[in-house]
Amino acid sequence: MSTRPKKARDCAGALTAEFAIVLMLFLAVVCAVIELSRILYMFNTLQVVTERAAAAAAGADYSNAAAMSTVRRRAIFRSSAGTLAIGAPVTDDYVRIDYLSLSSAGGTATEIPAALLPSCPANNRITCMQDPYAASCIRLVRARICDPAVTGECQKVVYQPLFSFMAIPLNLPKAAAVAPAETLGAPPGQAPCP
Repeated sequence: MSTRPKKARDCAGALTAEFAIVLMLFLAVVCAVIELSRILYMFNTLQVVTERAAAAAAGADYSNAAAMSTVRRRAIFRSSAGTLAIGAPVTDDYVRIDYLSLSSAGGTATEIPAALLPSCPANNRITCMQDPYAASCIRLVRARICDPAVTGECQKVVYQPLFSFMAIPLNLPKAAAVAPAETLGAPPGQAPCP
Protein backbone atom coordinates (compact mmCIF):
# COMPACT_ATOMS: atom_id res chain seq x y z
CA MET A 1 0.00 0.00 0.00
CA SER A 2 1.26 3.46 -0.94
CA THR A 3 2.14 5.93 1.79
CA ARG A 4 1.07 8.90 -0.34
CA PRO A 5 -2.33 10.38 0.39
CA LYS A 6 -5.26 9.29 -1.83
CA LYS A 7 -5.65 12.80 -3.34
CA ALA A 8 -1.99 12.83 -4.50
CA ARG A 9 -2.40 9.38 -6.11
CA ASP A 10 -5.55 10.53 -7.92
CA CYS A 11 -3.79 13.65 -9.22
CA ALA A 12 -0.87 11.56 -10.47
CA GLY A 13 -3.26 9.28 -12.35
CA ALA A 14 -5.11 12.23 -13.89
CA LEU A 15 -1.80 13.83 -14.89
CA THR A 16 -0.71 10.61 -16.60
CA ALA A 17 -4.00 10.34 -18.50
CA GLU A 18 -3.86 14.00 -19.57
CA PHE A 19 -0.25 13.63 -20.67
CA ALA A 20 -1.17 10.57 -22.77
CA ILE A 21 -3.98 12.47 -24.49
CA VAL A 22 -1.81 15.53 -25.18
CA LEU A 23 1.03 13.30 -26.42
CA MET A 24 -1.30 11.50 -28.85
CA LEU A 25 -2.59 14.82 -30.20
CA PHE A 26 0.95 16.17 -30.51
CA LEU A 27 2.13 13.06 -32.39
CA ALA A 28 -0.92 13.22 -34.68
CA VAL A 29 -0.12 16.85 -35.54
CA VAL A 30 3.56 16.01 -36.13
CA CYS A 31 2.62 13.10 -38.44
CA ALA A 32 0.15 15.33 -40.31
CA VAL A 33 2.79 18.03 -40.81
CA ILE A 34 5.32 15.46 -42.06
CA GLU A 35 2.74 14.00 -44.46
CA LEU A 36 1.73 17.44 -45.75
CA SER A 37 5.40 18.30 -46.29
CA ARG A 38 5.87 15.07 -48.22
CA ILE A 39 2.84 15.82 -50.41
CA LEU A 40 4.32 19.23 -51.29
CA TYR A 41 7.69 17.58 -51.92
CA MET A 42 6.07 15.07 -54.29
CA PHE A 43 4.15 17.73 -56.21
CA ASN A 44 7.29 19.82 -56.75
CA THR A 45 9.73 16.97 -57.31
CA LEU A 46 7.60 15.21 -59.93
CA GLN A 47 7.62 18.35 -62.04
CA VAL A 48 11.42 18.53 -61.76
CA VAL A 49 11.63 14.83 -62.67
CA THR A 50 9.67 15.38 -65.88
CA GLU A 51 11.77 18.41 -66.81
CA ARG A 52 14.98 16.42 -66.30
CA ALA A 53 13.61 13.47 -68.28
CA ALA A 54 12.45 15.61 -71.23
CA ALA A 55 15.73 17.53 -71.40
CA ALA A 56 17.82 14.33 -71.24
CA ALA A 57 15.62 12.44 -73.71
CA ALA A 58 16.00 15.30 -76.23
CA GLY A 59 19.66 14.33 -76.55
CA ALA A 60 19.40 10.54 -76.04
CA ASP A 61 18.96 7.82 -78.66
CA TYR A 62 15.31 6.79 -78.45
CA SER A 63 16.04 3.53 -80.29
CA ASN A 64 18.50 2.41 -77.58
CA ALA A 65 16.61 0.83 -74.66
CA ALA A 66 19.63 1.07 -72.33
CA ALA A 67 20.04 4.80 -73.05
CA MET A 68 16.35 5.45 -72.38
CA SER A 69 16.51 3.45 -69.15
CA THR A 70 19.45 5.60 -68.04
CA VAL A 71 17.46 8.76 -68.84
CA ARG A 72 14.56 7.55 -66.67
CA ARG A 73 16.81 6.57 -63.76
CA ARG A 74 18.72 9.85 -63.80
CA ALA A 75 15.46 11.76 -63.97
CA ILE A 76 14.50 10.35 -60.55
CA PHE A 77 17.99 11.12 -59.21
CA ARG A 78 19.24 7.51 -59.25
CA SER A 79 22.07 5.66 -60.96
CA SER A 80 20.27 2.31 -60.76
CA ALA A 81 16.66 1.17 -60.91
CA GLY A 82 14.65 2.03 -57.82
CA THR A 83 12.27 4.39 -56.09
CA LEU A 84 12.41 8.18 -55.95
CA ALA A 85 13.87 9.21 -52.57
CA ILE A 86 10.98 9.39 -50.07
CA GLY A 87 8.74 9.30 -53.14
CA ALA A 88 7.18 5.83 -53.10
CA PRO A 89 5.56 4.49 -55.23
CA VAL A 90 7.29 6.49 -58.02
CA THR A 91 10.10 4.55 -59.70
CA ASP A 92 11.87 4.99 -63.02
CA ASP A 93 9.06 2.91 -64.59
CA TYR A 94 6.64 5.77 -63.88
CA VAL A 95 8.54 8.15 -66.18
CA ARG A 96 6.91 7.95 -69.62
CA ILE A 97 8.68 9.57 -72.56
CA ASP A 98 6.77 10.39 -75.75
CA TYR A 99 7.91 11.86 -79.03
CA LEU A 100 5.79 14.49 -80.73
CA SER A 101 5.45 15.86 -84.23
CA LEU A 102 4.04 19.26 -85.19
CA SER A 103 1.28 19.77 -87.71
CA SER A 104 1.58 22.50 -90.32
CA ALA A 105 -1.93 23.74 -89.48
CA GLY A 106 -1.62 25.64 -86.23
CA GLY A 107 1.49 23.84 -85.01
CA THR A 108 -0.37 21.44 -82.73
CA ALA A 109 1.73 18.69 -81.22
CA THR A 110 0.71 15.09 -81.89
CA GLU A 111 2.15 11.98 -80.26
CA ILE A 112 4.00 9.76 -82.71
CA PRO A 113 3.04 6.08 -82.31
CA ALA A 114 6.00 3.76 -81.69
CA ALA A 115 5.45 2.06 -85.07
CA LEU A 116 5.93 5.39 -86.92
CA LEU A 117 9.11 6.49 -85.13
CA PRO A 118 12.14 6.64 -87.45
CA SER A 119 14.39 3.61 -87.03
CA CYS A 120 17.27 5.76 -85.73
CA PRO A 121 18.03 9.41 -84.90
CA ALA A 122 19.89 9.95 -88.19
CA ASN A 123 16.77 8.92 -90.10
CA ASN A 124 14.75 11.38 -88.02
CA ARG A 125 17.12 14.17 -89.07
CA ILE A 126 16.64 13.23 -92.73
CA THR A 127 12.84 13.01 -92.34
CA CYS A 128 12.69 16.40 -90.67
CA MET A 129 14.90 18.04 -93.29
CA GLN A 130 12.62 16.72 -96.05
CA ASP A 131 9.39 17.76 -94.30
CA PRO A 132 9.48 19.37 -90.84
CA TYR A 133 5.74 18.72 -90.48
CA ALA A 134 5.84 15.02 -91.39
CA ALA A 135 3.88 12.74 -89.07
CA SER A 136 7.08 10.86 -88.17
CA CYS A 137 9.35 13.90 -87.70
CA ILE A 138 10.26 14.13 -84.00
CA ARG A 139 10.18 17.82 -83.11
CA LEU A 140 9.38 17.66 -79.38
CA VAL A 141 10.02 15.30 -76.50
CA ARG A 142 7.45 15.00 -73.70
CA ALA A 143 8.00 13.39 -70.31
CA ARG A 144 5.14 12.56 -67.97
CA ILE A 145 4.57 10.71 -64.70
CA CYS A 146 2.08 7.93 -65.42
CA ASP A 147 0.94 4.73 -63.75
CA PRO A 148 2.96 1.98 -65.51
CA ALA A 149 0.16 -0.55 -64.94
CA VAL A 150 -1.93 1.32 -67.55
CA THR A 151 -0.28 1.15 -70.96
CA GLY A 152 -2.69 3.28 -72.98
CA GLU A 153 -3.68 6.63 -71.59
CA CYS A 154 -1.54 8.32 -68.96
CA GLN A 155 -3.28 7.66 -65.64
CA LYS A 156 -2.56 9.68 -62.52
CA VAL A 157 -0.53 7.97 -59.82
CA VAL A 158 -2.25 7.35 -56.48
CA TYR A 159 -0.45 8.95 -53.55
CA GLN A 160 1.01 6.46 -51.08
CA PRO A 161 1.19 7.94 -47.55
CA LEU A 162 4.38 7.66 -45.55
CA PHE A 163 2.40 6.60 -42.49
CA SER A 164 0.15 3.64 -43.28
CA PHE A 165 -2.42 4.62 -40.63
CA MET A 166 -3.18 7.84 -42.53
CA ALA A 167 -5.59 7.24 -45.39
CA ILE A 168 -5.21 10.13 -47.82
CA PRO A 169 -7.36 9.81 -50.95
CA LEU A 170 -5.11 11.82 -53.26
CA ASN A 171 -3.81 11.45 -56.79
CA LEU A 172 -0.44 12.90 -57.66
CA PRO A 173 -0.56 15.53 -60.39
CA LYS A 174 -0.04 14.67 -64.02
CA ALA A 175 3.38 16.26 -64.09
CA ALA A 176 4.54 16.83 -67.65
CA ALA A 177 7.31 18.70 -69.41
CA VAL A 178 8.07 19.24 -73.09
CA ALA A 179 11.49 19.96 -74.59
CA PRO A 180 12.49 20.57 -78.20
CA ALA A 181 14.12 17.55 -79.78
CA GLU A 182 17.83 18.08 -80.16
CA THR A 183 20.25 15.48 -81.51
CA LEU A 184 18.26 12.53 -80.10
CA GLY A 185 21.65 10.87 -79.62
CA ALA A 186 22.78 11.08 -83.24
CA PRO A 187 26.38 12.22 -83.61
CA PRO A 188 27.05 14.68 -86.44
CA GLY A 189 27.60 12.97 -89.76
CA GLN A 190 25.99 9.68 -88.74
CA ALA A 191 24.89 7.66 -91.74
CA PRO A 192 21.22 6.71 -92.09
CA CYS A 193 20.29 3.33 -90.70
CA PRO A 194 18.34 0.67 -92.58
